[in-house]
Amino acid sequence: MNDNSHVALITGGGSGIGAAVATQLLSAGGRVAVTGRSEQRLHAFAGQLGHPEGLLTIPGSASEYDQVQAAVETTLKQFGRLDAVVANAGVATHDSVAEGDPAGWTEMVLTNVLGPALLIRASVDALKQTHGRIVLIGSVAGFVHTPGNIYGATKWAMTGLAENTRREVTEFGIGVTLVAPGRVETPFWDGNGSPPPGRLLTADHIADTILWAIRQPAGVDINTVVVRPIGQPN
Repeated sequence: MNDNSHVALITGGGSGIGAAVATQLLSAGGRVAVTGRSEQRLHAFAGQLGHPEGLLTIPGSASEYDQVQAAVETTLKQFGRLDAVVANAGVATHDSVAEGDPAGWTEMVLTNVLGPALLIRASVDALKQTHGRIVLIGSVAGFVHTPGNIYGATKWAMTGLAENTRREVTEFGIGVTLVAPGRVETPFWDGNGSPPPGRLLTADHIADTILWAIRQPAGVDINTVVVRPIGQPN
């Protein structure tokens, strides 16, 4: 494998969109580090791919800075460079601010809002060296208000974080892309009922978009991409 091939670090990379991105990058000859809280899930993902040489799995929480920083350092030690980070880890409580259970809100806010900020902070120096890219996985819920939707509020925060980050790091040659999916068929829905009716995107659809943004020519910065399935009205 080429020691100068593209290197990406993906949080929440053991399943869903993160796993799809990792799989496509590996297929294209890149090298990928994926993090996740479940070591078992990471091991299973690596096994599904046949434990490829270019895949590094790193157990850890996206909302703990020491663990995020360690993941970046481990990636650099293993692969020697870092070209892109994908802040994909996210959780949802699927309840409302007026009637929901606050017990789950702290984890959601820490993972969905603090986590991406920690990844940016931990990786920015390495990305300066490669003029790399930060990809933040937002949501249509970060653009369209839904009654009482706290998850949506965390994604509105992600929308703001993307532009605020872009304005700071563009002078370093770092690109920032917010990818905001609509309804996607992923493990996001596990334990929270069935997905909403209607056509759904797949994780590979979103991965296609992320790879398109990452592969833009030098000097081109794709900033905000909203991807809905045909038929989703809002």
